[in-house]
Amino acid sequence: MPFEPKFRDRAEAGRELAHHLQQFAGRYDVVVLALPRGGVPVAFEVARKLNAPLDVFVVRKLGVPGQEELAFGALASGGTTVFNEGIVRSLRMPEELLKQVIEREQQELERREKLYRDERPPPDLKDKTVIVVDDGLATGATMAAAVKALQQLRAKEVIAAVPVSSRQACQEFYELTNARCISAATPEPFYGVGMWYEIFDQTTDEEVQDLLSRQNDDVKSHARGKAS
Repeated sequence: MPFEPKFRDRAEAGRELAHHLQQFAGRYDVVVLALPRGGVPVAFEVARKLNAPLDVFVVRKLGVPGQEELAFGALASGGTTVFNEGIVRSLRMPEELLKQVIEREQQELERREKLYRDERPPPDLKDKTVIVVDDGLATGATMAAAVKALQQLRAKEVIAAVPVSSRQACQEFYELTNARCISAATPEPFYGVGMWYEIFDQTTDEEVQDLLSRQNDDVKSHARGKAS
């Protein structure tokens, strides 16, 4: 049986994911947060369908030096760090090396926050229902770091939402965070996130800035229309 991607691109994936999130449409307490950069085009379509404000929540994977695709943890906005203790123990990484990786990724996290937010303050998430969106869930470590950080910011509920994930990743994510994971598709075998897209090119910083601006201008216009 030939392999067929499920989505043409991230925009189509976002529209499909939005169908699974209709219970949150039009609610004043809902905020959509995207994990940049790949999660932003997906989250843009979700936020547009739900008529919800859109912002970013920056998370940086902590890759093992020389094996960067292997994550020993992740950093998230707000200073939260999540470690994969099993990987840290098995590799016996020197503490000084861990610190170097963390410091480097912290600098990149701060750079991206400043770039994407353009002097806007972070959204007030207290008592809000926060939907965190990425373009897929492969291991769950990055999303778990984001959700744990958001739970500390006293959000009412934090929900992870992705177009595609492995069933194992969703289960492990729930075990780490006790938060819901909503996925439009959970194909098995999973292969990897990019396999389920026809177009899976890199999202640029400029695209992120443009999509954030467009959605939040639309939300403001809609609010003014209801008030008049």
